[in-house]
Amino acid sequence: MTEVAYYPGCSLHASSELYDVQCKMVFSNLGIELKEIDDWNCCGATAAAKTDDFLAIALPARNLGIADATGLSEIVIPCSSCYSRTLVSQKRLLCDNELKDKINAELSRKVEARVKVSSILDLLMPKLLSGELTAKTQRKLAGLKVACYYGCLLTRFPCDINVNDNVENPQTMEKICEELGAEPVDWGFKTDCCGASASVNDAEQSLLLMSYILKDAVSRGADCIVTTCPLCQMNLDAHQKRVCEKYGINKELPVYFITELIGVTMGFDPIEMQLDRHFVDALSLLREKGLV
Repeated sequence: MTEVAYYPGCSLHASSELYDVQCKMVFSNLGIELKEIDDWNCCGATAAAKTDDFLAIALPARNLGIADATGLSEIVIPCSSCYSRTLVSQKRLLCDNELKDKINAELSRKVEARVKVSSILDLLMPKLLSGELTAKTQRKLAGLKVACYYGCLLTRFPCDINVNDNVENPQTMEKICEELGAEPVDWGFKTDCCGASASVNDAEQSLLLMSYILKDAVSRGADCIVTTCPLCQMNLDAHQKRVCEKYGINKELPVYFITELIGVTMGFDPIEMQLDRHFVDALSLLREKGLV
């Protein structure tokens, strides 16, 4: 079993606890033990970046110091916002020794910037390429049309970051879903913003943004949306009924985490994966397709 450092972030310990459960189940089955770093703090997400540039770097920097101290070579961060903020913080510290020294002066575990910061897709892709993901597949997602939704943070950054995918038209999720037997649809809103945390303080604008995403996914014939970001999943799932009523969208789509679809192919119990915790029914479609 390979050990990888793990930062769940606030969402996976609260509103998206099911994602935390699924990540541990899926990666354990793929021979990876997620070692949650101790005493981690909120990375600041979108809030810190909007209000205080120093905090936006310092908050994830503390977590990076903790991760460096584990001696593990890689840390996986499932949340797109947490992943983005952590990667940007590491990049800024590597390029600014004065800022790095200022932050390290207050930390008991210093940032050494040794640990590789990976998204959940970064961790899954080698398992796909090696054939290990396919080897764990007990059933295919035959007949399932998926709209792979990356959101605005997973591939686009406010500084120069090397991205292991096409920035505007990423394909990693599509490759995974195709290998699992699903049919990814070609659509135009895979990297558009869902409103993120603005769903709290500017709900009308967020609902409008969500309507663009949902309308396009429905018009392309998607049965569901699949994502990796807990905030994107929460927005499109929890607010979908309201969006559909407000903007005349006549079909609701389940919004799955990529781990849920992988877990289904691995034969995991859908209730154990907490698929019954969605706002938009996530089980009926899978039953209709004969997948659970």
